[in-house]
Amino acid sequence: MARAMDRTLCWAPLWNPAQLGIGLEHLLLTASSADSIVLAIDEERGPFRLAYRLHWTDTWQLRSATFDLTLGHTTRSRQLRTDGLGHWHDAQGDALPDLDGCLDIDIWPTPFTNSFPIRRAPLAVGERSEFRMAWVFGPDLTVKAQAQAYTRLAERLYRFETLDGSGFQADLPVDADGIVLDYPGLFQRVHAGH
Repeated sequence: MARAMDRTLCWAPLWNPAQLGIGLEHLLLTASSADSIVLAIDEERGPFRLAYRLHWTDTWQLRSATFDLTLGHTTRSRQLRTDGLGHWHDAQGDALPDLDGCLDIDIWPTPFTNSFPIRRAPLAVGERSEFRMAWVFGPDLTVKAQAQAYTRLAERLYRFETLDGSGFQADLPVDADGIVLDYPGLFQRVHAGH
């Protein structure tokens, strides 16, 4: 896979049928970091702004995640740190044992973080692997462990599944850097320049 470096990526949200296409994610990507702002409208909470910053190693092992959420006139922040071996801590250095074993992060609402297991643990076409993810719900900054699976269906196509009993799955096309292009029914890439 090519190295994703110094790119600006944008996705439009499609997940709120009452506000179809309203909002945008603007992500600045380098070889080892992402700096993003998501503007969207949550069905229950209303308009929100989620800024997140991620840092990882050259093998896509996440090291830190910082979040700033603005709802109305209130801003809240959260920081997560990980050693890349499945141990997580908050901003004060307190252990987060519920996340033990999570190697990757999955943030709602962005398609970008689906690229972490794709980049970190490459699969052969036809191969499937299960992952334990630190799943962050952006509109309230909660985090919990979630089991997920990825199957590589073709050179640039992966099937994503949540393993929480919901049966949710989606086929995700990726670009040459392994970054999600479109997430059917949820996100559409609208810019991928350098």
